[in-house]
Amino acid sequence: MLRRRAVAVVALAVLAVGRATAHGGSLAQDIREPLTIPTWLFLSTGGAAVGASFLLASFVTDRELIDAIHDWRRGAAVPGRRVAVGLLRAAGIAGVALVVVVGYFGPTDARSNAAILLVWVGWWAGLSMSAYLLGNSWSVLNPWRTVAELLPALDLRYPDRLGAWPSVVGLLALVYLEVVSPLAENASLLATTVVAYSAVTLIGAVAFGPSTWFGQVDPPARVFRYYGRVAPLSSDGDGLTLRLPGMALSERRLVDGRDEVAFVLALLWVTTFDGFVSTPAWRGLAGPFVGLGIPPLGVYLLALLLGFGLFWSLYVLAARLSRSTAETFLTPAALAARFAPPLLAIVAGYHFAHYLDYFLGLAPALGQTLAAPLTARSTVLVLSMPGWFGGVAMASIIVGHLLAIWVAHAAAYDLFPGRLQAIRSQYPFIAVMVVYTMTSLWVISQPDIPLPYL
Repeated sequence: MLRRRAVAVVALAVLAVGRATAHGGSLAQDIREPLTIPTWLFLSTGGAAVGASFLLASFVTDRELIDAIHDWRRGAAVPGRRVAVGLLRAAGIAGVALVVVVGYFGPTDARSNAAILLVWVGWWAGLSMSAYLLGNSWSVLNPWRTVAELLPALDLRYPDRLGAWPSVVGLLALVYLEVVSPLAENASLLATTVVAYSAVTLIGAVAFGPSTWFGQVDPPARVFRYYGRVAPLSSDGDGLTLRLPGMALSERRLVDGRDEVAFVLALLWVTTFDGFVSTPAWRGLAGPFVGLGIPPLGVYLLALLLGFGLFWSLYVLAARLSRSTAETFLTPAALAARFAPPLLAIVAGYHFAHYLDYFLGLAPALGQTLAAPLTARSTVLVLSMPGWFGGVAMASIIVGHLLAIWVAHAAAYDLFPGRLQAIRSQYPFIAVMVVYTMTSLWVISQPDIPLPYL
């Protein structure tokens, strides 16, 4: 049975968020096999690696050295920057136009349809990976922002109390639809929902202004912006700035307030949720509830909300405990905001683990279909990754968590004047990171199955 997925609006909005390899309808690659070593050994080794990295980082107490690492940067001018920006904006608009046209008039088979491949492989996997590996290009490519900036804006007042909460709700809702909706490989539905998403986005951008809409409300814009802080390259207006990967995450006010902390945690949770629902454990857990007569859609929604609540509760608890261990007058909310950005490195590592082989395997098919987007093909070129390639996924999760440990260490030293106080403040957050690490590793170690009960 072909897997049912939501593409279109969901894919457009959640493309950058990070999905499991299994997600992508008929585009799914080889089924993931279970580990050949004991799961407990695999998980404890990963958790121990993260814990050991904290011990090593705690020996680095020279503030000047920490500041030098995080402040190091090199700038470079970009010749023809205006031309490059113009070309990228044109490419973004052309990409949306291609999705709509090919969605309605192109081949019906998913693997030979350029619209579906462009959304799933080119945008959802490739562009999102480039955001944290190289830099955020979505701020320029975003076709809806390009069009919105050409339209007159009403500049209605955006309620300050809403903050980033609409993007949090939107992210959770879009991921839920991505998982349960039966839009699957239907390219015409993809095109229709792209049109619908375009209308909603442009209306919102005109009403509140492009800066407010894409800065506060639009989930993918915020995801790409956060991913870009993990990357070594960033745009400074006149050119590019090179930094060590992840160092921008240690800057103050990157995450400011409970609403933005909630978005980071939602982003972390949905990457886990999307992989978890493709495991045998989820099938066994959801089975009794479905057997009681609860609709599967309700079971999936309940799991999404409860999981987010659990991730949120653990993190809030860590912030409260950190206030005690650090013996500080800073509020738990202030500590939560300061230590939230390192979690973005964890999200990037988990996303990379799921998408690298997916992108490499289907990139040739994307190139083939883009060369002749309206041509139906009986076969397309799909690469099969070697067995050892699974180790890359495991390593990327560990690397993401190690980077998060270092960024949290730097944030603590920036926040507290005392060395021992800075180290103690990290204890609860490191414990939570170890839990997140072991959860991510457990999900990726499980055999991959079609979504049950849908």
